[in-house]
Amino acid sequence: MIEKYWNDEEEWRGYHPNACDEENKFVDAAEGKLLTVFLDYDGTLAPIVPEPDKAFMSDEMREAVRQCAKRFPTAIISGRSRQKVSQFVKLDELYYAGSHGLDIAGPKTTTDGEPIEKKLAHQPAQWARDVMDRVTKELIEKCADIPGTNIEHNMFCVSAHYRAVSEELRPRVEAVVDEICASEECLIKHDGKMVWEVRPRVAWDKGKALSYLRDALLPDLSEKGFRPEDVFTIYIGDDVTDEDAFMEINEELGDHLGVGLLVSSSPKVSAAKFSLRDSGEVLRFLTRLRELGDAGTIKTLP
Repeated sequence: MIEKYWNDEEEWRGYHPNACDEENKFVDAAEGKLLTVFLDYDGTLAPIVPEPDKAFMSDEMREAVRQCAKRFPTAIISGRSRQKVSQFVKLDELYYAGSHGLDIAGPKTTTDGEPIEKKLAHQPAQWARDVMDRVTKELIEKCADIPGTNIEHNMFCVSAHYRAVSEELRPRVEAVVDEICASEECLIKHDGKMVWEVRPRVAWDKGKALSYLRDALLPDLSEKGFRPEDVFTIYIGDDVTDEDAFMEINEELGDHLGVGLLVSSSPKVSAAKFSLRDSGEVLRFLTRLRELGDAGTIKTLP
């Protein structure tokens, strides 16, 4: 585990400059390139709420994402099921990767609303769907007497939310998750923001999903005149699961081809190169990307 590497918030911001407050640093990295934009959902496009089923994004944020997709290939990568997050976002022109990237699908329509016949789809652990049906049932049964527990079936993984569980009862929820994961070698527990997740034990995460989608985009972008070195990838997320995407960018692309942006109101260990304080700043940043694209500072789709 990486230890704390800052003494105060000002020093932390030196390691992770705010992409809105210090825009020039971001522009220096992305100038003259076409963006590919990858976004987490909860805590990024929508604020974290006590009831996960009520994590709605604002109409203003939806329009900002819509305008972003008109100019740059845009994808949502979420721990939620692909169907659920697409229902929240309500934009058919986006790429969606649900279940932490275990369920990927391309846009249903162009940004002009025309149906797309060529379908992109990828499910690297199809066997896990039936397993997670069973896990969901078992979690619901074993947590039934723990008030506040919210079990969410995310198709290829299952989330046990404990935000509404009292402090003294949270260890019981974790014990149930641990018991289930220990019962089958194919399962593994992951920690998230006020959630424990049961996932299939496969070498796949948000970072691998990002690379898969970027690689899938490059041939089409090449036909449009964009070489791989002309494509700059950004990922915006707030949770520990998003660190996989930040690290993937750092290790596979480097600062000259991509950066991560951590959404956080307070300092924490992160592989992201930039930061934003909250979903309000995410909205401000996405709006600014549109303006930079329209001004020609960064390239846009034809």
